[in-house]
Amino acid sequence: MEPLKTNTHIWDKNDNWSEELEFLKSIIAQTELIETTKWGGCVYVLHGKNVLGIGGFKNYFAIWFFNGVFLKDEKQVLVNAQEGVTKSLRQWRFSSQDEVDKKAVLHYIHEAIENEKQGKQLKPEKGKSIVSELLQKELDADVNLAEAFLKFSPYKQKEFVEYIETAKREETKRSRIEKIKPMLLANIGLNDKYR
Repeated sequence: MEPLKTNTHIWDKNDNWSEELEFLKSIIAQTELIETTKWGGCVYVLHGKNVLGIGGFKNYFAIWFFNGVFLKDEKQVLVNAQEGVTKSLRQWRFSSQDEVDKKAVLHYIHEAIENEKQGKQLKPEKGKSIVSELLQKELDADVNLAEAFLKFSPYKQKEFVEYIETAKREETKRSRIEKIKPMLLANIGLNDKYR
């Protein structure tokens, strides 16, 4: 994370919402959070831990709380951006600056800060990697492939399984299996090129 020096490069991507995002920034500036740049946007931290971020999207601008799952959400305004995928993060979306209740936003921010100070955190689920049915058939049919798959750490095995299982169509799942076979045999993880 780099401390934020200027916001011009950040709002370049959010021209539609620059005024609204500046308004959110002015509210957040009233707290003890430190503004940083992460993932090309404004992220606010407390003792190096991400507390919240702001950004503009096509149809709305938002403030998101990294551990929003712990907020009381008395106004019932928080949404899970990706149901079933996002576990802890919650967003508060706005379509105009008039919708931003400064007092309520500050209340939510202070609650998020308090939760961070208390160390509230959603612990990742630890579970056994479940191999998809299609992948299991391929592994059963090819001993070399099975041995190669088992050489990967559990989290890399899980990446392969999720890659296959997130496909909706059977045909796509099969094509993904064919795509990863050479990777498995070459001991290349699904996301190694990004690490």
